[in-house]
Amino acid sequence: MIKEPFSEVVYSKNVIEFATVANEFCSFVEAVDQFRRKVFVTRVQKLFPLLYLKAVLLPEPDIEMSDDEPEKFVSEEDYNYILHKLEAKFGQFDAYHEVFDPSIQYSDVALESSISENIADIYQDLKDFILAYRIGNLDVMNDALWMCRNNFEQYWGQKLVNGLRAIHNLVYGITEIDETNDESV
Repeated sequence: MIKEPFSEVVYSKNVIEFATVANEFCSFVEAVDQFRRKVFVTRVQKLFPLLYLKAVLLPEPDIEMSDDEPEKFVSEEDYNYILHKLEAKFGQFDAYHEVFDPSIQYSDVALESSISENIADIYQDLKDFILAYRIGNLDVMNDALWMCRNNFEQYWGQKLVNGLRAIHNLVYGITEIDETNDESV
């Protein structure tokens, strides 16, 4: 039996919606310089939960990933460029204390994390997914979906929820985060 071309999992409603939100997130992060800090932070506050929801709704791909790992499009230079732009945007508000990390579960030492690094890590995975998905080859799209879904479960999903906690604190905390009060930005 021949399958209809758009009946594949990679063309399902949930995958298309995820790809749309992922693309919006990546475009937004790439335009970080166009936003004042407070606007950027409140937009991240809205995009993070939406991205999380769309990621948990992703179906399992039809087949396991092929033996070849999907192509990576975001180079180390691209990653560092985005990271530095984000660090500049967050400035003194970038660092936060990590509360959920299994490696420090029984430690007395607090682990410091970075909102910028969390966003850059998520960006890297989503940008790789989007660019692989745009190739339009079913096998490449399937592998990209499998890899992105797996990385969400194992890695960047936790970074997203941890970063959201820090973002929530910035939006609703008592400190004014706009650049007008920050000489370094």
